[in-house]
Amino acid sequence: MMFKKVEIWLLYLVIFLFLPFSAVFGFLVRQELIGFSKFGKISESALFISEIPVYLKRILTYKNPLLVNDRFPHLDNFNGNPDVNETYLLLSKYDGDKRQGLVELVDLTNFEVLHSWNPDINKFNSLVKKKDEFEKLTINANDSRARLIHPKLTEDGGLLFHLSGSPLIKIDKCSNLIFQNTHDQFHHAIETDLEGNIFVSSYKYPQALPVNKVGRDTKDNGGYLDDAIVKLSPSGKILFEKSVSQIFIDNDLGYLLFSTGTKDFEKDPIHLNDIQPVNFDGEFWEKGDVFLSLRNQSMIVLYRPETNQIIWKWVGPFSHQHDVDILDDYRISIFNNNAINVIGDKNILEGNNEVIIYNFKTNEHISYLKNSLIEKNVQTRTQGLSQILPNGDLFIEETNYARSLYFNADGSLRWTFLNRAKNQKTYNVGWSRILHEVNDIMNVKNFLKLKNNCDY
Repeated sequence: MMFKKVEIWLLYLVIFLFLPFSAVFGFLVRQELIGFSKFGKISESALFISEIPVYLKRILTYKNPLLVNDRFPHLDNFNGNPDVNETYLLLSKYDGDKRQGLVELVDLTNFEVLHSWNPDINKFNSLVKKKDEFEKLTINANDSRARLIHPKLTEDGGLLFHLSGSPLIKIDKCSNLIFQNTHDQFHHAIETDLEGNIFVSSYKYPQALPVNKVGRDTKDNGGYLDDAIVKLSPSGKILFEKSVSQIFIDNDLGYLLFSTGTKDFEKDPIHLNDIQPVNFDGEFWEKGDVFLSLRNQSMIVLYRPETNQIIWKWVGPFSHQHDVDILDDYRISIFNNNAINVIGDKNILEGNNEVIIYNFKTNEHISYLKNSLIEKNVQTRTQGLSQILPNGDLFIEETNYARSLYFNADGSLRWTFLNRAKNQKTYNVGWSRILHEVNDIMNVKNFLKLKNNCDY
């Protein structure tokens, strides 16, 4: 009975009936993803059903997203020689043993942890009222999954950070909330100017560009990521906001935002990952200008907010770069991931990461300490940052592999850090920074005077 012969006509009938059903189902899914016209609960349900295999795969193959491949089994914590000069590391990491993200203030003269911030992220998330914009916040950025991205120690002893696609958060020395700006989803690097104003990227919600122009809606699955430049006061008030896509259009560069061979914009054509404020007038820029790192354009832009003008732009020879820094009155540095997008965020590298220095006076560039980065096989595909100190020393965070490296000016390696937990697994880091400038050192000293023992 189990193997009873099936009439061929019955098989043909099933196929005949199935084909139009599949066509209609596929149409509904496509309309929900990218169509101008939606069909309400019908297309939403079709999309949900189509994604069930994806959800099942995620459940069956789940691993902690902050667990990284262990490329350096011989490394653990800090290795090497401490600094002879007063220097600190603001280390952002996911603690695999405590299962939470935290920030540590490390004295680089002895690698001693002077203070730790470990805020109650779940409590902060519960205070967010904009449930539509931050609907996935409690899933992607809860206590057990959060990284405190690019923390910045402020003059008053506070700590700024975000959770990548979260509100901008400021906490005090005991990790208590000072403010939480929920204007939009903030992401990537955090920088400040001499007045303490805060510069950080955001996703505008709703998007600045009309849906009928770009074919995508921020509110929809697969929608448009409308990156914006945001400047906030030290107290967290929005002072300036501008869509980078709109800046491109206003400066006759809108054509760069379109997909090849289509009329629709890419989902993520800009990918703004750093805003570096200019703090002084010079031959090549003015105070108030900002340098922008646009990863998915492989482009560095000098933008003047006062006039809404792109003053200068540079495309390549870098690829999918991060972290533009001003070195002096005529040079900038760029962390070149040297990555090529293949499918989504699955990148491959052309060789190693490098740090590029561009000279505005000569219109030339060099690859700084190139051989040292090759020798140590520095290869973060995404994220990553670099800092060139005034004495020529170089700090690198190889974010994808939880490794930090500090090179002397002659290219020799002074120390490394690998975020290995007591369970011997390796976990992600979150854009750390070296504190070496006079103002940074002063902020640290003031903080250490003010801090007390906090009961966590």
